[in-house]
Amino acid sequence: MNDQLKTILSKAKLNFAILACILIISVLGKFINPELTNTIFLTADQLVSELYLVFIAITLGAFIPNFRLVAFGAVGAFIIAAALIHLHVFNYLTTEYVFAVLIVVLGFAAIANLYRHYREFKL
Repeated sequence: MNDQLKTILSKAKLNFAILACILIISVLGKFINPELTNTIFLTADQLVSELYLVFIAITLGAFIPNFRLVAFGAVGAFIIAAALIHLHVFNYLTTEYVFAVLIVVLGFAAIANLYRHYREFKL
C-alpha cells in the first residue's frame, strides 16, 4: 500500500469509526426498536435542511485540527443535555431530538474532516 494512503487512513481512523457507528446504529436500531430508529433518523433528515447546523458541523470538522476534541466534545454535550433532559431542566426537548442533532453534527464533521485529509493526497 502507498505510504500516503497509509498516512491518510491512519489520520482518518476516527472519522471512519464515527461513520461506521452511525451505520451500525441505524442497522441495529431497525432490528431492536424500528419505531424509535425511524423517529430519530427522520428528525436527523429534517435537521439537515437547517443549514446553520450543517455549516457549524462542517466548520468544526474542517477547521479544528484535533478532531478528537470535536468528537468527544459533541458526545459530551449530548450526555450533558440528556442528563439535563432527564432532570427536567429542558421541558420541551427530547433525548431523541438531541441524539438526532448528534448524528447530524458528527456525520457532517467527520465527512468534512475526512475531506481535509483526502485533499492532502497527491497522485
